[in-house]
Amino acid sequence: MIARLYPLMSGWGKTGGMDLDTTTTRPAGSPDAPALNPDRDRDPALNCDPALNSDCDPAVNRDRETNAASASEPPRMSRDSTNFKRLHRRLAREMGKAIADYSMIQEGDRIMVCLSGGKDSYTLLTLLTELQRRAPVRFEIIAMNLDQKQPGFPEHVLPAYLDDQGVDYRIIEADTYAIVKEKIPADRVACSLCSRLRRGVIYRTATELGATKIALGHHRDDMVETLFLNLFHAAKLKGMPPKLLTNDRRHVVIRPLAYCAEADIARFARAKDYPIIPCNLCGTQPQAQRAQIKAMLQDWERLHPGRLDAIFHAMQDIRPSQLGDTSLFDFAALESQREDFDPGEPADAPGTTFEHFSSTRALFAFD
Repeated sequence: MIARLYPLMSGWGKTGGMDLDTTTTRPAGSPDAPALNPDRDRDPALNCDPALNSDCDPAVNRDRETNAASASEPPRMSRDSTNFKRLHRRLAREMGKAIADYSMIQEGDRIMVCLSGGKDSYTLLTLLTELQRRAPVRFEIIAMNLDQKQPGFPEHVLPAYLDDQGVDYRIIEADTYAIVKEKIPADRVACSLCSRLRRGVIYRTATELGATKIALGHHRDDMVETLFLNLFHAAKLKGMPPKLLTNDRRHVVIRPLAYCAEADIARFARAKDYPIIPCNLCGTQPQAQRAQIKAMLQDWERLHPGRLDAIFHAMQDIRPSQLGDTSLFDFAALESQREDFDPGEPADAPGTTFEHFSSTRALFAFD
């Protein structure tokens, strides 16, 4: 039945023993629901989880829009405009396809949507709540925000927004900010420790809430960036999967925006005029490797439009026999699989001996 989600949508516009003081707020609409607090790291706070995809510190999602009113940004489109409606439909369609392709949502799921106050998680929550009203399967949504006690955080913003939207939510307070500041020098990137702390709180909260799925706001660009972060800095051909079973096998993490481009999400968030909460702890650190990878990929995209899409599609078309990992392909057994040569067949039949014969011949031609 989950496969029906995609066509439906296309028709409408541990922490390792650290003692963290964690409290849970009341559901949306509760009169004494505690406000959000100052230490929220953009989508990394909820959308980032390096250990889910990489053991190197750069694997941190930067779901944030630093200044939606910046003069460098294009004008905000009207929500009544045809362009916005097309954009809305495209994002919904792409999210629906990802959900169907990876069977992300099943009947009776209780989905904890990690909300950071950045553009990605806001967009994720909007699209999921819209889907919830139209989906052929029933599922619950509960928004979760981790208040990391970051100084200056506008703790009233998210509760006010979620109350207005009628979304059930929990604000979890855990002073990970102080731990990060104590342990990590100011001139060092805090991604690794910060992500580990957040991840522990998120998993614990999912267990307490009885959530069957944890939804994060990573998008296509995040997934491509993580591939290169692991390639360059961890010497691993590993990325950020659309759906993941955690190492302890207790939680299923889903990324419904896996097919969505960051540029589309940014345009959508500007048009929706979300109350974006900036972050100065994680993704905004200019020395972060993720920021450098992002700049590299954006340069590629400007020079060669469509390159990010090509890389993402390559991540969905893996050929172990064309790589070198002996744990994924039995190279030692190739001789036993060889068939006798048939003189009646051409020696260089396409796809049999050497797929790139013509280009290789050109490389080694000296005449």
